[in-house]
Parts: sequence; structure tokens; C-alpha cells
Amino acid sequence: MTKSRGHVIVVGAGIAGLSTAWALIRRGFRVSVFEQGPIPNPRASSYDEHRITRHAYGTLEGYGHLMPRAFRMYERLFQDIGARHFLPGSLFYFLRDPVDWYEPVARTMTALGKRFHEVPLADVPERFPMIETKGLTQVVETEEAGMLFPIRILTDLTVWLGNAGVAFHADARVEAVDPEAGTVVANGETHRADRVVIAAGAWVNKLTPLVADSVVPSRQAVMYLTPPAELVDAWKNAPVMIDLGTESGTYSLPPKNGTRLKIGDHVFTRAGDADGDRIATAADLARLNRAARLAYRDFDRYRVIERKICFYTVTRDPSEEFQVRPWGSRAWVLSACSGHGFKLGPLMGEGVAAAIAGEASDEATTKWAAGRMSPEEAAAMEHAG
Repeated sequence: MTKSRGHVIVVGAGIAGLSTAWALIRRGFRVSVFEQGPIPNPRASSYDEHRITRHAYGTLEGYGHLMPRAFRMYERLFQDIGARHFLPGSLFYFLRDPVDWYEPVARTMTALGKRFHEVPLADVPERFPMIETKGLTQVVETEEAGMLFPIRILTDLTVWLGNAGVAFHADARVEAVDPEAGTVVANGETHRADRVVIAAGAWVNKLTPLVADSVVPSRQAVMYLTPPAELVDAWKNAPVMIDLGTESGTYSLPPKNGTRLKIGDHVFTRAGDADGDRIATAADLARLNRAARLAYRDFDRYRVIERKICFYTVTRDPSEEFQVRPWGSRAWVLSACSGHGFKLGPLMGEGVAAAIAGEASDEATTKWAAGRMSPEEAAAMEHAG
């Protein structure tokens, strides 16, 4: 029997926590996962029908350069769990106002060897009958993107981890973590490990002060919709679409593989408590409704079938950098950021596991996870790992 390389407690069973557990198990560690609810937890931000994945990252070019490896890491995970919960396709961007987006995307996509091209504005009404064409200045198609199916990924990954020997502690709310002793207190009971990883999403600041200066919870609203009858087929055949207007900015995921049409926006509230409800109020939806009316034709004719709140952690500044840092001598904090957590979850979990295993330095891991390495530095780190 292979000797364990040590015991690691992972706090949080969203994509970041489960991916970290997966990467640690693959390296021979013994792993325990603590989650305040069921596993997977419907209250977790990771628990969703579909999420966007892509290579185009606008001004966040460091993350664009991480995405090829993020795609490969998902393929490795899919191979392990025995199911490929990913629908590849193009992603279309609809630009309405002057935004600093096209030039960095063109630079990154060219460097990565990924295809992109402009779509003539005259083609939009026929190809995208749901799109409001007023104010459009540019439409760009970027290839090698698509949709991930989170609930299915989390469920199958949980099964795989359980079969691999991970000890799950569901309904175990962590109250305290000691980063020097390697202890976790959950439901009044103390548990000890060689290392602890906090991957608690929007609850992170309740467990550690380490990233409180950098990230805050953000209450975000999304809507699931039924389109007007004459647009049902158009939406069934639609790609993932992102509107980059200053006022109209939205993202939309079409109904594919048993999911519903979903729209949301990328304007962060930087407010709210993750222990709050998940029901979107009229105030929560005010900005999204205004934006959607500018992005989609006849939006008032869409029927809302669910109004939902999720909580992200987002940076206090506009950088949207992941906060992945060592805490004390025995703990790591893995704080995803700004809705990018799911597409990068397995890659970030791999990075933390590599640091715990001594394959990369703490400093390099923090810089890499924040997207602040040059492509050459990131490639060298990947090769070393």
C-alpha cells in the first residue's frame, strides 16, 4: 500500500475545493473535505446549470495566457470522472461603446494561436434575431470557447473523490482555523491535519483575515428565462454571447443540453453577506433588467422562470485577481474572483496542490494564480510542475 504524503483538510466543496482535493489525491495525499451544507451544496456559487469558458479575456491578458492549460486540466478531470461535461463552440461579443477590449484580445488570441474574426454588422439581424442592433459598433467571434455544466461536474467529481478515499464532512460548518497548528473547528469539534486549504468562496473572510484587504463578497443576480415563441429556435441554436456596452453589458448562455436560457451581468455589487438568501429582489434585478432591454430585442416579452442570487468574492480594486496565498506555516487560502472561478477551478486547485507538494514556491504560486506572470514564466512553472 502506498504511504500517504500527509493529510490535508479542504474547507469548501465548490469547484475550487473539490478540484484541490482531486489534485491532492492524485499526488498521494489523504484528504478530508468540510462543507457547511450538502455536497455538492446548492447554495454554493459553483452550483449552476452552465458557465462560460473561453480564451478571450480582454485586458486580463494574464488569465488569457492561463486558459490553454485550464482547458487541458478540465480534460484531465473529465477523463478521471468518465464524463465530458463541456459543450465546445464559439463565443460572440457585441460591442456598443468604446471599451478597451479588442486590442488586448487580438494580441492574446494571436499569441495563443486561437482564431477570431469580426462579423459584419449587416449580418446580425438574420444571424441573431434576439439581439438589439441599435448602437452596435462591432461584433467579434472568438473560437475555442463553450459552456461547462457545473452541477454535473460537481456531482461526478464528488463521486470520484469519494471512491478515491476522500473523507467528506457534510453539514459541518467551520468556525475557526488555526494556520499554525493545522486545526479546523467544525460544529464544535477540532480536527487536525498537516495542511489546511480554505476554499470557502464568499465565506472566506469569515474564516481568515488574510485576504480581507483584497476581496469582498458580492451579491449578484441572474435570471433564467423563456424567450418569445418566435425566438425559441433561434435561442436553441445560439452560441454563448456577451454584450460589452457600458449600459447594456450582459452575458447570455443559451438553453443547451437540458439547461435553461440564463442572462446575467458583470457589474459587481461588492455588497451583501454570503449567509443571506438566494432570492433576487426587484432592487437586485434593476440594473440587469435595464441592461437586458438594451441588449435584447423585445426583452419585456421574455418570461422569467427563476430569479437567483449567487455570491462571488471580488477584488476591491478592478484587477479581478485570484487571491491564492499561504497563511501561516500550515494553511493556504484559495479565493477565486469575479465569476472566473469555475473555468479556472481545476487549474487553481492543481496550483495549490503543487505548492503543498513542494513542486512550486509559495511566491511563484501566488504570482501565477493572480495572472501576473509572463507567458514564459507561466510555461516554465507548468513544465517544472
